[in-house]
Parts: sequence; C-alpha cells; structure tokens
Amino acid sequence: MLIYTFPILFIATLGCIYLHLGKKHGDHNVEGYIFRYDQRVPTSKLKQPVMVKGPLGIVSWMELSFLTMFVVLLAWSTTTYLNGMFTHIDQMASRSGLLVWEAKLEMSGLTLGLVGNICLAFLFFPVTRGSSVLRLIGLSSEASIKYHIWVGHIAMTIFTAHGLCYLVFWAKTEQLSQVLKWGKIEVSNMAGEIGLVCGLGMWATSLPQIRRKMFELFYYTHHLYILFIVFFVFHVGFSYACIMLPGFYLFLIDRYLRFLQSQQRVSLVAARILPCQTVELNFCKSPEVNHSPRSIIFVNVPAISKLQWHPFTITSNSNMDTDKLSMVVKSEGRWSSDLYQKLSSPLPMDGFQVSIEGPYGPPASTHLLRHDILVLLSGGSGITPFISIIRELLFKASSGSSTRIPHILLICAFKKSIDLAMLELILPVSGTTVDISCLQLQIEAYVTREKGADEDNHKPLQTVWFKPNAIDAPVSAILGPNSWLCLGLIISSSFVMFLLLIAILSRYHNSNMVYASSATAGFYMLFMCLAIAMTANATFLWNKKQNRKRLRQIRNMDTPPVWFNNGDRELESLQYQSLLQATNVHYGERPDLKKILFERKESSVGVIASGPREMRQEVAAICSSGLADNLQFESISFTW
Repeated sequence: MLIYTFPILFIATLGCIYLHLGKKHGDHNVEGYIFRYDQRVPTSKLKQPVMVKGPLGIVSWMELSFLTMFVVLLAWSTTTYLNGMFTHIDQMASRSGLLVWEAKLEMSGLTLGLVGNICLAFLFFPVTRGSSVLRLIGLSSEASIKYHIWVGHIAMTIFTAHGLCYLVFWAKTEQLSQVLKWGKIEVSNMAGEIGLVCGLGMWATSLPQIRRKMFELFYYTHHLYILFIVFFVFHVGFSYACIMLPGFYLFLIDRYLRFLQSQQRVSLVAARILPCQTVELNFCKSPEVNHSPRSIIFVNVPAISKLQWHPFTITSNSNMDTDKLSMVVKSEGRWSSDLYQKLSSPLPMDGFQVSIEGPYGPPASTHLLRHDILVLLSGGSGITPFISIIRELLFKASSGSSTRIPHILLICAFKKSIDLAMLELILPVSGTTVDISCLQLQIEAYVTREKGADEDNHKPLQTVWFKPNAIDAPVSAILGPNSWLCLGLIISSSFVMFLLLIAILSRYHNSNMVYASSATAGFYMLFMCLAIAMTANATFLWNKKQNRKRLRQIRNMDTPPVWFNNGDRELESLQYQSLLQATNVHYGERPDLKKILFERKESSVGVIASGPREMRQEVAAICSSGLADNLQFESISFTW
C-alpha cells in the first residue's frame, strides 16, 4: 500500500504547498502552471486539433500522444502478464486436469482483470475538482472530463471481457457454481459480479445517445460508482486494490469537502431577468474567493430539486467584482425553466435558498495575452464564458499597466433577436468606473431565424431583490484563504491516521485468518473514510471558527452592495452607447467561419469556440486544416 499510495499522496501534498506559496506571493504563473510558457518552445502546435469528428471528439496532438502512450502501456502490460502465465501453461493444465486452451482462457481472464486495475488507477484523477495534481500540470477537472470518459470506456471494455472469460471457462469446465462463490480468503467471485453489474449500469447510461436525452438517468445511475468500488475491493481484496487507491483517496477527500461546502446556504442578493428567458444570479462572496475567467460553479436550488446539481459559467470577474459572484442561466431544460419561472413570478419572494460547490476552473494564466487578436466564437448560451474573458481583459486595459491587450473579435450567433439582450451582460456592473471603450472590442452578432429587428423584443432588464436570511452566508472557500495549505494538511494527516488505524488492527489481529479477506477490506475502507472525515471536519470547523466574525459582519449588511445600487441599467448610459457602437448585427444569415478566420492576417490569432458541439467541430476543422498557421485553437465544451 505504501509503494502504490505514498508517492502520489506525497506529490499531491507538495503540490498544495507549492500552489499555496505561489498564491501567497501573487505569482499567477506559479499558481497555474509548473511548466512555464516559453516562446522558444512550440507547444502551441502540440495543442492544435488533429482529430475533430469521431468518437473521441476534438483531440489535440498532445492528447493523442498521451492516449497512445496509455494504450501502449496497457498492451505492454497484457503481453508481459500473458508471457509469464503461458510459460508453464502445459504443466499447470495437467496438474489442474484442464485442457491447454481452457487453462489459457482462465489465465487470459486473470490478465484482463489485472490490466483493468491499471485503468482504475487513472480513472479518478480527472474528476477530482480541487486536485493539486491536475493544477500542477495546468489542467482543470472540467477540461479533463473527457479523459475520465476515455479511461472509463477502456476499463469497462476490459472488465466486461474479464467477466465473460470466466463465465465461458466455468461453463466449459462445469463449474458454474463458482458464480455464487464468496471466498473467505481467496477472490470473491460474487462480489466481482455485483461490481461488474453496477459498472455496466453506469457504462450503459453514460453513452452519448442516452446521456444527452436522459441526463438525470445518467446522473443518478453514475452514483453506482460507490457500490462498484466497494465490491471491487471485496472481490480482489484490499492489497490488490491498492493500485487504484491514490486516485480514489484524493477523490474521496475532494468529494467530502464538496459535501461540507454544499451544506451551507449562500446569500443570493439579486437576480436580473432578461427578456430572452435568461436570468443572471448575483451572490455575495468573500474577498478571498478568486476565480479565473471561464471558471464554473455547481448550483443546487432545493425549491426545484434537492438532489440535482448543475454547473454554470461564472460571468463576474474577481478583480473587478471583489465582493460579487454572478452566473447566467438560460431556460433550455426543465430545471432551468423552473428556475426562470420562479424568479420572474410577480409574487413576492422573501428569500431564495441556494447551495454552491466551487468555484472550479482553469488555472490563472496569461496565455490570452500572447496573441495579437482573440477571435471568440459562440453559439447561443455559449457566450457566457466569454463575458468573464472580456471583463478580465477590460480590467487589465483600464488598470494602466504596460501589458499589451489583444484586439477582441466576438462572433456570436443567436436564433432570435430577443437573445441579443445577453450582450448587455458584457458591460461592467453599475457602480464601476471602468469604461468599455478602452478595450479594442468588435462584436459581430448573427440572428439566424429572423430577417430584421423586432422592436417589441427590446425590453429593459428587471431586477429582483431578496431579503437577507440569517442562515445565509457569502460564497466562501471551503477551507478559507489558505485552502491549498489546508488541503495538503488534510491529505497528509488523514493518511497518517489511516496507517495508525491499520496498525492498531494489525497489532491485535496479526493473521488474515482472523477475519475473512472481505471483512478485512471492509475494515480498511471504513478506516479510510473515518480518517478523511475526521481530519476534514476538524479543518473545516477550525476555518469556520476563524472566519465567523467576518462572515457575521457581511451577513448583517442592511444595505445592498454598491455594485447593485443601480440595478437596472440606463439604456442611455455611455457604456451602453459604446457597446452599441462596437456591435454589428446581421439578420437572417449564419457566420462564414472559414472566411472570418482565414482573413486574419495577424501573426498570432487565438481562436476560442464555445457552444454547440457541431460549431466547435467546424471551427476545429478549419484551424487544423493547415491553410493558416497563425491560428491557435481552443475549445470550451463545459458550458451550460
């Protein structure tokens, strides 16, 4: 267990200390990437898409390289295991009274199980949202979700083949009774079958055809991962499960911290109702909560559903809005439609309970400033991540620094002209002195289903205010301003406590014969959960006690924040007029993306696409065609 687990947990702890020091000294490059950007290293070519359409989605050269290495690792492991097992297969078959092909089938099934364990070792890293390991290499959980999907498909394919090999072997050798075997010392077959059934349920509902049409079924079924892991450990024993323990251990810590944060009710100050069936939610937040552009938060509204959590892009900027966090929700499904109806209802609302997890997002970096021009391509609600990007660049342009700000070309497509109201969210909030005219911004808006402007659709934004609730708190970091340091403390101290609990058990029960292997595995899993829960709770309560006074002052605020003293924007304001001058609306047509991108003559053009998958694939195909070497593509798929 120490050989497999200690190195990864040690790296994760050192990563937390490294990120804490970077945050303390205000070095965003240190906080975001351990590998600094160097103009002399052509990393941009490795990040260009090489595959656009297909089962893997949009894949860059770098991702394809690592995927190839992972497949080679699995193939090498399979070959090595089989060569070792087949060396004396004849003697083993004669001793067991089996035919040679039957013995080979059994060993092949065992090999597939061992190789499947390697897949599980990588499965949980991409879904650990607050991972220091991902942050060290410049990745975020929402950007690496596709790696979890890839590894999950490979793992379930291997485990399914593993189970089928043993079923065929037992059927041919007349040992079908092995299906119901729950060994006290050896491998428990029945536990493995239960775990495989749970895995197949998750696998089937995660297929794109089912996930996109019945997301709630996918979401709830995916919680079977708990039973899958528990029965996997019962099946192979804790010792053989240690190869997947590091990733799962970090995931458990992250998942429990998210649970603690989700129990807090946050303070929803106001909601701005847009005429295009869209609402902007505005929360108070603690000043130490910093987030980079394109960050997301997970939101739960108990009045709609106590179980459903939905991710949304943060549209506010932590530099411009130190005490505010906002997000935009467009009515495109049952949950979002119910939310819009409740907030736009004429009936008075004293309060609105909301729970939040996050924020999570890409590491802070300056890669957007490397380009001469940024071309932002969005479809529908895909414009939301670009709001935070534009506000970040607006802050840098107005701060008077010597940093060169690139030109911005925003290409946005909407179905109806009423959706043009979402462009108003780009404007800085009321009460700020930042003028959007200091930014070199050009907006080309396309209304695809209407031939002209509809004057009846232009309605002013409405603001709904909520009375403060005594139990509500501002959005705050679950572990306070020193969250990375506290996370490293939880990882290290919980693992030490876990080892002590195992030592106590081993001291009084030296032999595995005292308890069955499944019972021992159960004790170990219980000890692991106890160690994580105790250390995480202690750190959380200590941080809550330290911040109680400050939170009480914010909670007892009687007046609205300054950023909403004038909640309804004046349509005649200078900022609004500047936005209108920068916007060119095209009716009844779609943007010619190929023409727009190929006509860019700048030496470095950053292309970021957000919105429907088909649009992102089209943009990726254009950038990867090789006809324009100055295009550097990036896709944003994790937007709602």
